[in-house]
Amino acid sequence: MTLPSPETPESPERSGLRLLRLLAFGFSVLILAAVAMPALGGAVLFGPGPLAEGKTIIVAHGSTAGDIGAQLAKEDVVYLPIAFRIAARIVGSLKAGEYAFPARISAFDAALTMHEGRSVVRLFTAAEGLTSAEIADSLNGDPVLTGTIEKIPPEGSLLPETYRYSYGDSRDGMIARMQKAMQEKVNEIWAGRENDLPLKSAGEAVVLASIVEKETGKPEERPRIAGVFYNRLRQNMRLQSDPTVIYAITKGQKALDRALTHDDLSYPSPLNTYMSDGIPPEAICNPGRAALEAVLHPEHNAFLYFVADGSGGHVFAADLATHDKNINKWHRAIENAAAPR
Repeated sequence: MTLPSPETPESPERSGLRLLRLLAFGFSVLILAAVAMPALGGAVLFGPGPLAEGKTIIVAHGSTAGDIGAQLAKEDVVYLPIAFRIAARIVGSLKAGEYAFPARISAFDAALTMHEGRSVVRLFTAAEGLTSAEIADSLNGDPVLTGTIEKIPPEGSLLPETYRYSYGDSRDGMIARMQKAMQEKVNEIWAGRENDLPLKSAGEAVVLASIVEKETGKPEERPRIAGVFYNRLRQNMRLQSDPTVIYAITKGQKALDRALTHDDLSYPSPLNTYMSDGIPPEAICNPGRAALEAVLHPEHNAFLYFVADGSGGHVFAADLATHDKNINKWHRAIENAAAPR
């Protein structure tokens, strides 16, 4: 049997050469890292991010830069949370809110967007003729507003308009803005009103405008209907407006899901203009600028009556006999429309 011969020990020269090669390799790696890392870091920080399509994200109040970085990485807005934290340190403080990040946004631009507070701007539209309860319900149902409207604002105190708001704005703050806008608009229009109108105050103008608003959806009819109401007031006739009866019954909380009856016209309420003289003590909705303008710049006419014409408008009359004929014509039109064919 042949035994293996013992290995020849490595010479000092050969061992030293191997060490030099290892040191040279390590040094080369360090040089490559020193060259590559700034470029790689810059790409992660300033280069296009991983987001394939634009995305809207809500960043909650109290979130730290680390929290936000982790959230954005999870949502594929940035590659690495640390990249966003570095960007946040560069740009400064971040603002919570709702942000629409475009596709491929860089970590730096995402942080800059939040630093500058370029959050999503939303629009809330309060249509003319809505009651305060209806507007409050819409605001309470908005998912990004904060707080709750506990007390319904007075009728006629909110200006129908489109308002801009952002995530985190309060519902009470929106109500305050709408009330301020209404007060400013009423003051502006009241200052330029016609002379000799049978109104005691700007408040009465708002009340009458709310009735005009509910009487017609046609802009061209508003000044005419306002003129009719002024003619009746000057002759000490009651306004006899159906919308005031509806509001007295429903309190503005909901729509009346049936037609008014003859008995309804006797509903006991100071808002019922079939039962009460003059202008009611409260508005029945929130009138828009056009209705306010119509009341303060009415059409001068001789009409005392009007009735629906069946097409969304009205037929006007200066005397009761003509008015009765118009009512009969309207009833015949309704019967003909309901008759089987």
